[in-house]
Amino acid sequence: MEVLTTNLIDGTPVFDLLIFDLDGTLIDSRLDLANAVNATRRHMGMAALENERVYSYVGNGAAVLIHRALGDQATEAEVEEALEYFLEYYREHDLDFTTLYPGVRESLDRLGAAGKRMAVLTNKPVRVSQAIVEGLGVAHHFFRVYGGNSFEFKKPNPIGIEVLMEQAEVSRERTLMVGDSSVDVETARNARVACCGVTYGFQPETLDNMPLDLKADRMEQMVDWVLGTAKEKGPESDES
Repeated sequence: MEVLTTNLIDGTPVFDLLIFDLDGTLIDSRLDLANAVNATRRHMGMAALENERVYSYVGNGAAVLIHRALGDQATEAEVEEALEYFLEYYREHDLDFTTLYPGVRESLDRLGAAGKRMAVLTNKPVRVSQAIVEGLGVAHHFFRVYGGNSFEFKKPNPIGIEVLMEQAEVSRERTLMVGDSSVDVETARNARVACCGVTYGFQPETLDNMPLDLKADRMEQMVDWVLGTAKEKGPESDES
């Protein structure tokens, strides 16, 4: 864990609202996404892509994912057909292999027990996002789950954070965005809130040189920091 700035009160972070990205932050959905993308490419008469390549396309919503997967030569009509097929296929296979990352369930339990308000803000379509958190048994932790089609604009536009702060009645200074990519950092900065980047997700390389408040290798490290327990781990901790 690396604390990069000090957006703190008397040396301790005080956050009452935590807003989580979904893919690459709470859930490892890579294989289901790659399978859905490649099923879509087969439907369009195209060969499958390597999974790692598909993973690099994730983060800006389903429409951008499909456009990237088809390539710049695809027509608007082809992208629309492929997107419709992708969404239908993915809704039926969204939990085939998708799991919570290690430590996420326990971390959400700890934050909930501490009275923190929590929400999900993802560029993934909202209906499938809600179905996934429900299917994985963590929906009760979140007072809202918003997706890429919940608002007029997707991340990194700050509208989702602005709405969540208003609904939770929590100030910017007490709001933290948690995500795995530069899109999440940009969203937080556009909303003028603190941001934690997690390095185990889809695109950790995009966090390099980004203006983070915290960089965490495990979700538990972020929770220790937020709850003020990180210093209690002592010299045997693997934190830095």
